[in-house]
Amino acid sequence: MRKCIGGVMTAALWASIVQAESINTLSGSQAIQLASAGVVVSIRPVIRPSTKEYRVSVEGNARFQAWLGAFRERAVEQGISATTLDRSLAGLSYDKDVIRRDRNQAEFSKPIWEYLDSAVSNTRIRNGRAGLQQYSEALTRIEATYGVEKEVVAAIWGLETSFGAYRGSDQTIRSLATLAFDARRAQFFETQLIAALQIIQAGDVSPKSMVGSWAGAMGHTQFMPTSYLDHAVDFDGDGRRDIWSEDPTDALASAAAYLARHGWTKGQPWGVEVRLPEGFDFATARRDHTLLPSEWAACGVAAANGAAIADHGQAAILLPAGGQGVALMIFDNFKVIEKYNGADAYVIGIGHLSDRLVGRAPFDADWPRGDRVLSFTEKKELQTRLTEAGFDTQGIDGRTGPNTTKAVRAYQLAQGLLPDGYASLKLLERLR
Repeated sequence: MRKCIGGVMTAALWASIVQAESINTLSGSQAIQLASAGVVVSIRPVIRPSTKEYRVSVEGNARFQAWLGAFRERAVEQGISATTLDRSLAGLSYDKDVIRRDRNQAEFSKPIWEYLDSAVSNTRIRNGRAGLQQYSEALTRIEATYGVEKEVVAAIWGLETSFGAYRGSDQTIRSLATLAFDARRAQFFETQLIAALQIIQAGDVSPKSMVGSWAGAMGHTQFMPTSYLDHAVDFDGDGRRDIWSEDPTDALASAAAYLARHGWTKGQPWGVEVRLPEGFDFATARRDHTLLPSEWAACGVAAANGAAIADHGQAAILLPAGGQGVALMIFDNFKVIEKYNGADAYVIGIGHLSDRLVGRAPFDADWPRGDRVLSFTEKKELQTRLTEAGFDTQGIDGRTGPNTTKAVRAYQLAQGLLPDGYASLKLLERLR
């Protein structure tokens, strides 16, 4: 392992590395010397016949410590004090489990109906109603202040952390530093790490108490640090924007403030389940084609429950599982929830849970439960084959966003198929 390029590794430095009880005892200067001496180290630990984990992770941590030394300099340039850095980075080590979870998440794929079975389960509805009752006074004031319905705020709380039960216990600074050190999204996570240090420096939370998910989302409503800086509020008036405490008031108000600042319209639905008429032109069921509900009604589109839909604003028809599943008329508030999390399934989960908390009925239509959702690899294959066939998806990323849906619909129209934009296994098999 001893490899020298452009210099000589001293025996003392080498001894300090191999004899360390923990990589945390390897100083930043030693780590930098190690890197400059040309030692080839790897993030992935090398398995060795040892009973001590430090011998497994020493190499990756040495690189991490070298990076951390350089990061400190960049943080100081952005206004982070030496005191804050010492408090926050002391004893920090690389977390290989964070990288494992980051790498595995892209392959996760669940049909929307399975997601909603969990997101809007009877248990979650029951717990949500209990939370609404327990924090009724605070949620009523939050709604009055920010103009966001309390059931919508509660739905975000419910989906993000099961009403505070699962807020995450990972040390945020360690998680963000590990992800900033990693090459995949280094710039994004270094920005989040700087923001987290600014939060600590402002006195809102201590490094030890700053905990959350493995990816750095924090508190009852899972704010990333930059979102916290931009949108968190001190609603209870104690002088701190505390989204981590057992009392969720500041976190709930912060979520409402976030939605309000992104354009939430009180009284406007996020979406309404609709029935499509016989002979409906599925090519019009796309996000960029909007009409007033009264105009959709003139085309034969009606609410699933038979009620008239008021003209709350321009609306589009969304088919989250194609022409064989639930059909939704979605309004601008749908796009506001997307600012919190851009996945259609998440937005529908928030919206439908909030409806159920109000007392509205479950979806009326069935989902195509016999379908299998494409895997991440299959989605990339679909995008590749569509693009090669002349229907450009504007990128091969394994995510079926608006560009892929548009390409799918164009292919379906060209082939004389139902143009519902649904990226199904049957469609992939046809392209093969």
